[in-house]
Amino acid sequence: MPPGSFAPTKAVAVAVGPAIALLALLAGAGLISGAAACTVVAVLIGCALVARQGLDRRNKPLTTPAPVPPETAPQPLLDHLPDPVILVNRGREITAVNRMARETVGVGEVGRDLALTMRHPRVLAAVEAVLTGASTVSEEISLAVPTPRTFTLHAARLEGAGTHGQTAAAAVLVLRDETRAKRAEQTRADFVANASHELRSPLSALIGFIETLLGPASDDAHARERFLGLMRAEAMRMARLVDDLMSLSRVEINEHVPPKDAVAVGAILQSVADTLSVRAEDKGMTIALDIEANLPFVLGDGDQLTQVFHNLVDNAVKYARSGTVVRLAATRSERATGSGQAVSVAVIDSGEGIAAIHLPRLTERFYRADAGRSRRLGGTGLGLAIVKHIVNRHRGTLSIESKRGVGSTFTVVLPAAPSVSSTSQ
Repeated sequence: MPPGSFAPTKAVAVAVGPAIALLALLAGAGLISGAAACTVVAVLIGCALVARQGLDRRNKPLTTPAPVPPETAPQPLLDHLPDPVILVNRGREITAVNRMARETVGVGEVGRDLALTMRHPRVLAAVEAVLTGASTVSEEISLAVPTPRTFTLHAARLEGAGTHGQTAAAAVLVLRDETRAKRAEQTRADFVANASHELRSPLSALIGFIETLLGPASDDAHARERFLGLMRAEAMRMARLVDDLMSLSRVEINEHVPPKDAVAVGAILQSVADTLSVRAEDKGMTIALDIEANLPFVLGDGDQLTQVFHNLVDNAVKYARSGTVVRLAATRSERATGSGQAVSVAVIDSGEGIAAIHLPRLTERFYRADAGRSRRLGGTGLGLAIVKHIVNRHRGTLSIESKRGVGSTFTVVLPAAPSVSSTSQ
């Protein structure tokens, strides 16, 4: 029997003892029966016990449960959130991050000061603000690595976190990726500016031809045929320009999203060479493939890589001297960062070469080293800009070497796909 269990029994005996004694005297005198006396005694004892339990509950002191420190959200829950999420304590140390934060902004080591991972002054100022009293802070920030991105940062204080020491999560950071929207907005502005400038010349030519056909050359069959041919050429030039602008727009919008598929570069180069071989033969040129055996696959978008090498080989055929060879050399190499294997593809021509002063600007949109020649050959000034942005999306590099009178070499280096090797390239 547990200690203290006699106390209620003694209290009950004291409460009903006199009544029991009186009932015993009455039963002894024959005034009531023994059974009736026993029943009354049982009722009295039960009532006394019930009254005693109520009194015990009423007198029991109230206790407040100890506060439970806030727990970090479960890691599986954080990893399923679509935006980068970072939790920090009052010492600005990282207490938890989700998968998107690790992959997108490179924040991964728990326990480090946030300033050692994200050195952006607006991020640190927002964290400081919520840790010192602000409820929420929103800022637009731009991060330069691994590719330029724009985020809307939402920082919020976790209520009650300050009462549980320095190690508990005290603030949460959520980064909403606004890169696609910002680039779409910039692309629309650039499209209007560039398209209006580049379309002005062919539109002016078309208007002039139409006015001539409606006026002096209205009855001249020979002039009409000549002008219609020129009008067709200008209209096709505008169509190519619009196609390249739309292609560049699509590439720029998705540039921050790297491709995930494993692609065989050798098969793409073979397809490009087959497609452009007829055009090369018209100039007495040949396209030679030099592909190293067993090249690794690369992480890429097959259609976009086809566009890259099609543009580069097409330029080589356009600008190289007739009767020469355009060579495509694909070899295994190392990534520029030294962090793994890569595939290097060089497009080598024997053209007139490009002056060194033009090389740094060749990938700018609408930049032409020889504007007149480019337009005569049907160029839009956007081909190398498209190549640059596609290579950036693939986390690769583009380098250009050229020597006047010798020719040019355009080299694309693409990261190899992990744990996938090719036997069919």
